[in-house]
Amino acid sequence: MSKATTTDRQSPGPHVADSHDVIRVHGARENNLRDVSIEIPKRRLTVFTGVSGSGKSSLVFDTIAAESQRLINETYSAFLQGFMPNLARPEVDVLDGLTTAIAVDQQRMGSDPRSTVGTATDANAMLRILFSRLGTPHIGPPGAFSFNTASVSASGGFTVDRGADKTRTEKVSFSRTGGMCTHCEGRGTVSDIDLTQLYDDSKSLSEDPFTIPTYTGGGWVVRVIAESGFFDKDKPIREYTKKERHDFLYREPVKVKINGVNLTYEGLIPKLQKTFLSKDRESMQPHIRAFVDRAVTFTRCPDCDGTRLSELARSSKIGKVNIADACAMEIRDLAEWVRGLDEPSVAPLLTKLRHTLDSFVEIGLGYLSLDRASGTLSGGEAQRTKMIRHLGSSLTDVTYVFDEPSIGLHPHDIQRMNDLLLRLRDKGNTVLVVEHKPETIAIADHVVDLGPGAGTAGGTVCFEGTLEGLRGSGTVTGRHLDDRAKIKATVRKPTGALEIRGASANNLQGVDVDIPLGVLTVVTGVAGSGKSSLVHGSIPAEEGVVAIDQTPIRGSRRSNPATYTGLADPIRKAFAKANGVKPALFSANSEGACPTCNGAGVIYTDLAIMQSVATPCEECEGRRFEASVLEYRLGGRDISEVLAMPVTEAEEFFGTGEARTPAAHKILERLADVGLGYLTLGQPLTTLSGGERQRLKLATHMGEKGGVYVLDEPTTGLHLADVEQLLGLLDRLVDSGKSVIVIEHHQAVMAHADWIIDLGPGAGHDGGRIVFEGTPADLVEARSTLTGEHLAAYVGA
Repeated sequence: MSKATTTDRQSPGPHVADSHDVIRVHGARENNLRDVSIEIPKRRLTVFTGVSGSGKSSLVFDTIAAESQRLINETYSAFLQGFMPNLARPEVDVLDGLTTAIAVDQQRMGSDPRSTVGTATDANAMLRILFSRLGTPHIGPPGAFSFNTASVSASGGFTVDRGADKTRTEKVSFSRTGGMCTHCEGRGTVSDIDLTQLYDDSKSLSEDPFTIPTYTGGGWVVRVIAESGFFDKDKPIREYTKKERHDFLYREPVKVKINGVNLTYEGLIPKLQKTFLSKDRESMQPHIRAFVDRAVTFTRCPDCDGTRLSELARSSKIGKVNIADACAMEIRDLAEWVRGLDEPSVAPLLTKLRHTLDSFVEIGLGYLSLDRASGTLSGGEAQRTKMIRHLGSSLTDVTYVFDEPSIGLHPHDIQRMNDLLLRLRDKGNTVLVVEHKPETIAIADHVVDLGPGAGTAGGTVCFEGTLEGLRGSGTVTGRHLDDRAKIKATVRKPTGALEIRGASANNLQGVDVDIPLGVLTVVTGVAGSGKSSLVHGSIPAEEGVVAIDQTPIRGSRRSNPATYTGLADPIRKAFAKANGVKPALFSANSEGACPTCNGAGVIYTDLAIMQSVATPCEECEGRRFEASVLEYRLGGRDISEVLAMPVTEAEEFFGTGEARTPAAHKILERLADVGLGYLTLGQPLTTLSGGERQRLKLATHMGEKGGVYVLDEPTTGLHLADVEQLLGLLDRLVDSGKSVIVIEHHQAVMAHADWIIDLGPGAGHDGGRIVFEGTPADLVEARSTLTGEHLAAYVGA
């Protein structure tokens, strides 16, 4: 038997493979980047800083991570690539030294009503297997415990041809046991529609009785109902017979012929459920969302008590716990319960489940439950939930890309997040973090600062090096890195109070509190302590209350700041009035659109499995409008030139002279107030950063009439320099007679408050109580809570 031998040879120097220790970027021009060239060290933690809109995400996500994903996709066969998104190569000359990139962004999770924390992390799948093996009585395979699986059964016969004119009929039957509650179809809630909000029953179909968006008198939807032949068009709806009322509201789809065209008639309720209620509420247009909120109420399903599961699925238990009980536990309690199970036959499953649940606790999400709807998670909670699957990964030499992982974290929780980032680095991975918080910037091995400004004023590398080097660099980030807001010497006096009594939403424990009015009130507490439950769940959503939550704004490439804020309407009307034509001509999505590109400004060429190619439209030269429309002018400018203006220039343009338009000027003032003066009016929303989108949303809501403004973490995505501007905006709101209530973790906002309400002391069932009420000065002096300790350290007290 031969034995392999090895020969030790003296290496003349480092191995050539060890020379690939940087990611090289040369000539990056994605979005607002201006020929950025940079070398990023591998297996180190690099933090990217800069004002909101300076190009951080364009470099990290849209260039480095996007190209890594595109190159990985190209390793698959052409057949498989046909099922994958066609990713375009980023605008960059050279990208070298890339490794597999895993991007963990702050996008909210899907709001599908059947998506929960458990289904999003595979914890539910493991629990279903566990109960199918150990649950008594045994009711079936894992699918029997799934609220996404309905029970079905079928039977019938099929004919088997045996040849020579011999056939035989065989009977077959099929059944599948699922865990879905049949009443709510696994949603946990049932909807109740208020019929008085749908139509005026004193009117007939010929009198345009509907109060539903898009249900207008001359539209096809109403014509199908009126001309279906089931109703007398001149008979008031309240006088319908029982059958007519049933046909009007609940009739199953049936074919009808109207003016020689075959169409489908369907009862009003099922039609509304398909068109409105099946959609994600946050993706609806504002006027449709307002209608749904007005007309539809969602209540807990009486059959399953909100658990989503059938009675059969809930009957099987391990000990005294069924799967619904397990999913309703706080994850840290569930982890303890699972640790108490000792069954050798499912040992590998228990080990994996324990690790997943412990990862939740470790990452600071132990206060969640697995049955929590994923759409209700904040941006920070969603990002940390996505991190769960990476914490125990055996992969090394991977590039992890994080977008502000400190979002939604109390200063007390940020250290825990920092430890996780360092652990990923210490396993031999490259960690790239886009971040604004000084506490996270402080742990960086390497810092890259982009700027100097935002939009067209940014897109260059202002500094790269160490943290100490950044402090002395003179860049915007360097100058503001050690900024500390001071506690105000005097605070405003409240003009009244908003009384909340016995608040018990989610984890709140019968909270009684008076929120002062006429001042800036900041609600604080660790993540999961009950801040949002108190503010959003207890303050009545009535007239005069303007709530601005963390829901991201949505929009396609055709959406821009002008269309989103409502600025486009007064601009179109001003152009129409000045030229004596219709406003629709000045919309690139309507009559004024270039016929060649349909108002997109670019022509897309689909190359099947290859990336689609977008080329500027030769007809309109990317201006999106028909040539004849561009001949109409207002104040010497055509519509495309106006949409190319930055906010500050447009504010001046619409403020005086021939183009003076007060309605447009008012919206532009608000955009400038929130620090978006550099944005062009026609810039696609898809190119805006997270911080820019947050401020755009804030500017839009500021136009709503109300006496109480409720803001949920308005500093999300904001640079240290931008926070200063936000504080000025909050002050102006209060000084104009408004009451401002802010849920916030940023110490600068806490220090600037007139009144602080601190919840805690912990998260989940360890929170839900008021642990402090008073001024910031009193909180710092008392240091009786975690918030007080961190605020005292922040202001140097």
